Amino acid sequence: MKIAVAGIGYVGLSMAVLLAQNHDVRAVDIVEEKVKLLNGRKSPIQDKELEEYLTEKIVISETSSRNGAPGLWATTNMVDAYRDAELVIVAAPTNYDIVKNYFDTSAVESVLNSIISENSQALIVIKSTIPVGYTESIREKYDRKNIIFSPEFLRESQALYDNLFPSRIIVGMDEQDEQLVELAHMFADLLQEGAIRQDIPRLFIGFHEAEAIKLFSNTYLAMRVGFFNELDTYAEKKGFNAQQIIDGVCLDPRIGSHYNNPSFGYGGYCLPKDSKQLLANFEGVPESLITATINSNHIRKDFIAEQVLAKAGFDGKRDAEDYFKEEKSSCVIGIYRLTMKSHSDNFRHSAIQGVIKRLKSYGVKIMIYEPALADGEEFYGDRVVNDLEKFKADSNVIVANRFDICLEDVKEKVYTRDIYQKD
Repeated sequence: MKIAVAGIGYVGLSMAVLLAQNHDVRAVDIVEEKVKLLNGRKSPIQDKELEEYLTEKIVISETSSRNGAPGLWATTNMVDAYRDAELVIVAAPTNYDIVKNYFDTSAVESVLNSIISENSQALIVIKSTIPVGYTESIREKYDRKNIIFSPEFLRESQALYDNLFPSRIIVGMDEQDEQLVELAHMFADLLQEGAIRQDIPRLFIGFHEAEAIKLFSNTYLAMRVGFFNELDTYAEKKGFNAQQIIDGVCLDPRIGSHYNNPSFGYGGYCLPKDSKQLLANFEGVPESLITATINSNHIRKDFIAEQVLAKAGFDGKRDAEDYFKEEKSSCVIGIYRLTMKSHSDNFRHSAIQGVIKRLKSYGVKIMIYEPALADGEEFYGDRVVNDLEKFKADSNVIVANRFDICLEDVKEKVYTRDIYQKD
C-alpha cells in the first residue's frame, strides 16, 4: 500500500517506520533538516529503537515513481507524497492556545487542506491529539466521509517501541457507515501487521469516545504524578521518609508502582496540554478533579522553589529577594538539565522551567548545565555552562529533577526529589 505520513515528530516518525516494514511510505515535513536526517538514516528525535530500525531494518529509498515496495522516504514535497497515497496519516502538532483555552488545530487543518486538494479519495487518519468533537466537525467542514481518528499512546523516547508493543489499538469512526467501518478495520490491521505484539486489544468506537479516551488517559496520568508529588511534599514538609510511604502504598496491587517517582511536576508534550483541553471540554459539566490536577502542578513547583531557596540558606522569599538585590551577591543556583526525562532531548513544558521562573522572580542567579544547548548560550537570559566540573564547582546548590551518577561527588549540593532513579 502507498502511504503518506504528515509530520516527522514522535508520533509521525514512529508510525512511518512501523508501516514502512511492509509498505511504501512517504514521510512529509516542512522542516528540511528533519527530512535530510531521516533520508540519511538518522532519527531527528531521540529514540534508540527508532535509530536501530532506521539503521538496520528499514529500506530508505527514493524511487522515480512509487511502486508500492516496502520502504521509507522523507520529503518536503507534499504534492508528490499525497497525490498517489491510498492512506494519509496526519500527525501534525496541536499546541494548547492559552488565549483561547483550547487546542490550536491550525496545523492539522493546513495538512488536511493540502491532502484534500491533491487527493480527495485517500483514507485520512488523524493521529494528532484533538478536542472532543473535532473529527465530526472537520468531516462536516470538508464534506468528507473518509476521515477517521485513531489516538496514539506513545511515551517520549520510546515511541517506536510503543507502536511495536501497543497497549491497545483504538479507531474512532462512524459506526453506521459500513464502508468506513471496513476501512477502520483495515487501518487497525496495518498497525497489527507492523507490531511485534500479537494479542493487541482493539476498540472500534465512535469519534467522540475515541477522542475522549486520549484526553482522559493523559489526564489520569497527570493526576497520578500529582498525587505522588503531593505525597512527597507532605513527607518532606513533615520530615517523614517519602520512599517508605510510597513503597507501602504501592504494594497494594490496585495501585501498583508505575508513575510513582516524585518529580518537580508533570510536563512534556502531552500531559499539560491534554489535561487543559479536557478541562475545556468539561464546560457546562460538573467537575473538580480535573481542575485540582492542573492546580496541583502549580502548587508543586511553588513548593520546590521554596525548598531550593531553603537549601541555599535563605529564610523565605523575602530573604532571597533582599540578598539578590546586592550587586556582590555570589550565590548561584545550578540547574542540571532542562529535559523532562533522563534520556530525552525535550524541554517542552518541562517542570524545571517552572521552578526556574519562580526562582528568577526572587532575583536568584541561575546557571544551567544542558548538553543539548551550546556552551555559553543563553536560555531565557540564563547562562549555559557545559563544562560539568566548572558547573559543579560554581554552583552553590544544584537542582536536578532527575539525579545522575555524575553528580554523586557533589551530592551534598544537590536538591532533587528523585527517589527511584527512574522516569
